[in-house]
Amino acid sequence: MLEDAEVVAFTATTDLERARAFYADSLGLPLVADTPIALVFPGLRVTLVDEVAPAAYTVAGWVVADIAAEVAALSGRGVAFNRFPGMEQDDLGIWTTPGGDKVAWFSDPDGNTLSLTELSSGTAASS
Repeated sequence: MLEDAEVVAFTATTDLERARAFYADSLGLPLVADTPIALVFPGLRVTLVDEVAPAAYTVAGWVVADIAAEVAALSGRGVAFNRFPGMEQDDLGIWTTPGGDKVAWFSDPDGNTLSLTELSSGTAASS
């Protein structure tokens, strides 16, 4: 049943080469498969489309143990973190939720919004 199945997030790109450079080189994700229509990374499939219509919300994200370290490492690789008006974000662009979780957002070259989350409990989410 689905409760035992691995979840896969999907994002879209108009340029697989540019997406490969971002996801593999900038984010450091290991490339599992490279086909003429998609790139496959662990838990993520980047699909080739004619036109991307970026969503106004986060489409994929990663739960990390130390968000500040991850933001610093990705920033060092050229990843820019998003800032949102009305949200109190720290110098790294990290927002702390009312429950204590920490979240930072960034966009891929096609404008898909991605995120990092550090849970206040310090454990990985399975939800």
